[in-house]
Amino acid sequence: MKTKLLFICSRNQWRSPTAEALFKNHPRYDARSAGTKIGARIKVTDCHIGWADMIFCMERKHADRLRDRFAPAMKGKPMVTLRIPDDYNYMDSTLIELLRAELGAHLQI
Repeated sequence: MKTKLLFICSRNQWRSPTAEALFKNHPRYDARSAGTKIGARIKVTDCHIGWADMIFCMERKHADRLRDRFAPAMKGKPMVTLRIPDDYNYMDSTLIELLRAELGAHLQI
């Protein structure tokens, strides 16, 4: 059974979809992404939180929003803040390097 990873950023346009793409067809992990803002491409829901085995937030504000909005669903869920700023475009090579470096401490990439 694959471990389910949920990646969270603000608008679900660049950072979290890039992280999700890194795990496409991965033998160990399934990945999804969502955003915390109202205008997000895919807005995070209770269903996303319930689905995930591990949650990775790009910034502390995303982790705080999840704790505030989804407290019951978040109970016992491992959550990691990656500290990756909103300075990159989708699949930017520097963003990919940062994601690999940060996620390598938590996952077998």
